[in-house]
Parts: sequence; C-alpha cells; structure tokens
Amino acid sequence: MSSRPTPQPGILDIAAYVPGKSGAPGSNAIKLSSNESPLGASPKAIEAFASVAQHLEIYPEGTSRILRLALGEVHGIDPDLIVCGNGSDDLLHLLAQCYLGEGDEAVMSRYGFSVYPIVTKAAGAGIVMVDEADYTADVDALLAAVTDKTRLVFLANPNNPTGTYLSDAEVRRLHAGLRPDILLVIDSAYAEYVTAADYSAGLELVAEAENVVMVRTFSKMGLAAARIGWMVGPAHLVDVINRIRGPFNVNLAAQLAGAAAARDVAFTAELKRHNARWRDWLTAELSSNRLRILPSQANFVLVLFASEAEAETAFEALMARGLIVRQVGSSYGIANGLRISIGTEAAMRRVVEVLKP
Repeated sequence: MSSRPTPQPGILDIAAYVPGKSGAPGSNAIKLSSNESPLGASPKAIEAFASVAQHLEIYPEGTSRILRLALGEVHGIDPDLIVCGNGSDDLLHLLAQCYLGEGDEAVMSRYGFSVYPIVTKAAGAGIVMVDEADYTADVDALLAAVTDKTRLVFLANPNNPTGTYLSDAEVRRLHAGLRPDILLVIDSAYAEYVTAADYSAGLELVAEAENVVMVRTFSKMGLAAARIGWMVGPAHLVDVINRIRGPFNVNLAAQLAGAAAARDVAFTAELKRHNARWRDWLTAELSSNRLRILPSQANFVLVLFASEAEAETAFEALMARGLIVRQVGSSYGIANGLRISIGTEAAMRRVVEVLKP
C-alpha cells in the first residue's frame, strides 16, 4: 500500500504545458511569445468588463447565455448549440473526458497544438501522432492512421505553431474518410486572422454533420486574460458536454467582455487588417537562403533556421534587444524554429533589425 495518494496511471507521464516566456515585472520587454493581440482589447469589451466591479458578490448565469446569444447573433448560430468555457483548453479537456477512455486512441498531427496530447493522456487514451507534409497536416496520413480504436481526431486549422492550414475542401475530405462514430475536433483558434479565400472555420461542416465540433477562443482577439473559449456542435454533443462542465465555468466579467468583443466587428476587422499587413511584411523581409518563414494564416510566423544552434543564437539576440519570442523545440520538436507573434509596427521592425540576413 502506498504511503501517500497515488494519481491514476499515466498522469505522471504527462509533460505539463509550458506557456511562452513573459517579461520580468516592470521591464520594457516586448512579448511576442504567446500570440496575443497587438492592438489590445476592444474598448467596448474593456468597458463591459469594468462594469462588473460593482457586482462581484453575484454568481454569473450558469450557461453563459449572454455570451452565447452574442455569438449566435454575430455568427448566425443557434445559441443552444454553443458551449462556453474557461478558455478553449477547458473545452478540449471536456471533449476528451467525454469521448476518450482506456483503450481508445486520438489521432493528431505531429506539430499540432501541444494541449492535444495532454488531454488525451489525461483521459487514459492513447496518442497516435501523424507526420506532416512539409509542416502541414496531411489528410491521407491522418486517415491512414485511423484504426478500430480511434475515437477522436484533433485538427488545428490554422495550426499552432506552424501557421499552416487546410482548405475547406481538404477538411471535408478528412471528415468524409472518418467513420461516423469518430469525433472530428476542428480547433479554429486563429480563424479571425485567416485571409485565404479557400478557408472555412468549420461552421458549415458542423451544421451538416453529427460528428464534428468547432472550438474557438477570444484569447487571440485581446481577451487572453479573461479566459474565454467557445464551441459549436450538434445537439447531442452539446448535451453531453453540458452534463459535466463546471457550473458557472465562465465568470460574469468574461461573459460580458466576450459578448461586447464579439459584437465589435469593426475592432476585429482592424485587428485582422493590422495582422495581415505586418505578417506579410515580416515574412517578406526575413525570407532568405538562411531563413525559411512558413506561410502563415495565423497571427504569428514560424521562422526556421539552418540549425538548432542558429535558432538559439537568434533567440538570445532577440532577448538582448528586449524581444521575447517562442522556442518550439521542447514543446513541439522543432528545435531549429522560433515562433514570432505579430506585434506592433515598431516591434516588427525591431525583429527584422535583429534577424534580417
């Protein structure tokens, strides 16, 4: 008998999620490591958040109705098919807990979001990691990895940390090749930043199918501190998730701020314009024989160096100039890469000053 409480088998095999580095308190460092909004939050969202200060003693409405109604209004979705969570990570955990168990498998791309393996192991299921085609999810390889044990497929679209994406046609081809009892989770965390004409966030496919769910977040739109995620799925899936999600899992300030941010489509559009301009500029400025910049549809770029040593040297050079970027070796296995969030014009010009060949 153990002398202390023992966690369930497999829990201690999970490597904890490591967030991007932050600057020291009081420092003037520019954080480009966590894909946050370079324009801050919507002023309307800030005002809504602040309005809650006089009502901290009151429980929020338990189903995030205020937020679900706003999302339904803006995106043309039945609010009853929306579930909100304490960040999209909360919802990914819930999906894994509900649809994975001992003996099951979840299929995911090699460089997919690092939370997918965590939630899969936490549910007691096995991870099937599928190699990508030049840092892009490979539909044929994903389908070839499906077995009788497969219960769930994770797809980040666009993907973090690569910024690459699959077209709507490719996502539909992936879905068409899955058994109806396999849940396809489309993680569209960066959908607001996509400019590709052949992209779809997944709403249409969710409406057509019984085994697809789309997960989104407000974190990249200026509300990372508020921790707001949301998902859309068929009624039977929403019913399952609502049975186990925590009561009052989205606080009132987050609900009100999220609702205001969702409705502030002008701010979201400005954020998209700024990102597209400086993402494309940064890509063009840095691309060379020495540096490869993966084509990104997100609010960051992944810079690939000739070697791990060169990536480390570049990371230290950027840090010396007060620019904090994300190393992706330990988390994603891309030791020669640095992920750089799109920031202000000044920040982007400083990055180029340091890295341009």
